[in-house]
Amino acid sequence: GHPVVLGARRLERCEKVAAEIAETGGRAAAVPLDLTDSTSRDAFVRRATQAFGEVEVLVSNAGAQRPAKTMEADEATFLEHLQVNLLGVHALTKAFGAGMVERGRGDLVFVTSEVVREPRPWVAPYVTSKFALEGMIAALQMELEGTGVRVSTVRPGQTLTEMGWNWDQQVTDEILRSWQHWGLARHPAFLPASGIAAAVAAVVGAPPGVTFSVLEVEPVAPPARRKGDR
Repeated sequence: GHPVVLGARRLERCEKVAAEIAETGGRAAAVPLDLTDSTSRDAFVRRATQAFGEVEVLVSNAGAQRPAKTMEADEATFLEHLQVNLLGVHALTKAFGAGMVERGRGDLVFVTSEVVREPRPWVAPYVTSKFALEGMIAALQMELEGTGVRVSTVRPGQTLTEMGWNWDQQVTDEILRSWQHWGLARHPAFLPASGIAAAVAAVVGAPPGVTFSVLEVEPVAPPARRKGDR
């Protein structure tokens, strides 16, 4: 029921979703957004507010992830992950959060990752950036306590997205074997994107006086085969 402003680099994806929302009677706008570009961020904030008025809910879901070991990653790779996964998020949080504090209401919802609870090899810059993001969120929750603005973390497990699709297949296979070695890939099931959306809707839809500080979302393992199954 909320009017929605969708922002991403691939504008055509956002426009498609916005059209689907409009077809069901909702209101939506698609605006280009590159979190690494301050000009793009400023334009997004301006156009989002022009579209439907003051923003009451910010859902931060952007994420960059490329394979890189700690001892092999260069500074640029770490900076790339931090720019998208932390600094860009911080900029939008400031831009929209200030008005929420003034009005005494609002939701800041951040999608992080299970790697904060279970770090893993081969993606050190990603793990580092998500740790940093949750550190910022923890501080923000304390700083905004009593303002009426809720700050929540949605922490998903393995999710079926395009993240990792452009990795070299041989590298991907080695990464998965490494994660299995450390007990980090217990079963082959993935969360659908709709599962994360349901978690975000639950956070935003919580009644007044209730907040989800951290909501962990994991895929359900496939049913075990029973004797006699074909």
